[in-house]
Amino acid sequence: MTSEMIEQLRAAVRDVPNFPKAGIVIDLFLERCRGRNIDKIVGIDARGFLFGSAVAYELGIGFVPIRKRGKLPYRTETAKYSLEYGEAEMEMHTDGVTSGEHVVLVDDLLATGGTSAAAAVLIRKAGGHLLEAQFLIELEFLHGREQLEPTPVTSFLKY
Repeated sequence: MTSEMIEQLRAAVRDVPNFPKAGIVIDLFLERCRGRNIDKIVGIDARGFLFGSAVAYELGIGFVPIRKRGKLPYRTETAKYSLEYGEAEMEMHTDGVTSGEHVVLVDDLLATGGTSAAAAVLIRKAGGHLLEAQFLIELEFLHGREQLEPTPVTSFLKY
């Protein structure tokens, strides 16, 4: 990441507006999910847990966490992804998503797309159909959605 990108990121994070009423963030995700054939919501560590678990609860479906390597109990599958300064790994329980399930990925921020792309790999490796990736905020200048192609991406606030 260049110093110019870092400055754009800092400026965007400072200018994120507060939502004026309780629940509006969850409602945005719910509007995208209601009436669709979704079996599981997958949330990325850690804010994706907050949004994703609330959405899954409201829809009456399962929630699956994806975390950094070594944080989940039980058997896991691992996917590596690149960072500006090296590599990292994400994990999902081997029984979190089963073959044929329809899945929506939920997280707070789409930046460079590395973490989300690793999550998509884990979902597909388990046999899940990734219907959409949804984010509260997208930093468009970092082109993260390109990492998720061909998955449709929805973001509610774009900077």
